[in-house]
Amino acid sequence: MRNPFLAGAAVVMTVAALSACGSSADGNDPEAAGAQRPAASGPSVPGPSATTPTTPAAPAPPTASTTGEPAAPGPSAPAATAEGPKTPSDGITPATGTFTKKQKEYLEDRVPRGMDPAAVLQTGQETCEKLRYLVKVDRDTAVGAIATEEIRDAPAAVAGLCPQHQDLVDEAAYAYADGTHTGKALRPGVYRSASPTTHCSWQIEGAGGKELSSGTSDTGKSRKITIPKSARTFTSTGCYAWLAEGAKG
Repeated sequence: MRNPFLAGAAVVMTVAALSACGSSADGNDPEAAGAQRPAASGPSVPGPSATTPTTPAAPAPPTASTTGEPAAPGPSAPAATAEGPKTPSDGITPATGTFTKKQKEYLEDRVPRGMDPAAVLQTGQETCEKLRYLVKVDRDTAVGAIATEEIRDAPAAVAGLCPQHQDLVDEAAYAYADGTHTGKALRPGVYRSASPTTHCSWQIEGAGGKELSSGTSDTGKSRKITIPKSARTFTSTGCYAWLAEGAKG
């Protein structure tokens, strides 16, 4: 279920990116240049993933190139994948301007051969811009967008380009996206729903499929649930994401 905040973010951030939030290699924007800031401590292990597919990421707004000039509106560059040959590190150079040290580190092993490295960098910068917008509007939604992978490649972008948002990634590692979670992916504790829809429902089952608890909500307001140690399956629909209580950075 796509979160409505992200749809609004795409519109608002397009204007922001074109006017004031550009990234450049001259270091004018510390976030886009990957300025060093203290990262919040937290889990390094990935969080649980639902066995049912999550909603694809929202379209990313345009941002600025490494030259500091605004990028023309258009589709985002695809994120680099592990498959296929990559451009060697000594070949990662922009058509104009230069990359900062942090930008080069982020791009290493991420630029497919034949792709403009500035386009790959732009994707990461757009991720940082989305998080910067969402955390101001609603922090839980920002964490939920990472947990549901509605904002793609967030952990890598945060680590390389905007480490001040590391606390969001750390918290998302302990969240549950809509879907079915079983076995070792379950952790006992109290969870709150982040940006639920008016058709939010959940069910917790123990051994043998015995129902331990369930519920629905049509208010669109956050709800709290407790996942006990005896839980074997947790299913959520329309609740977007569940965040662990006390997990804020």
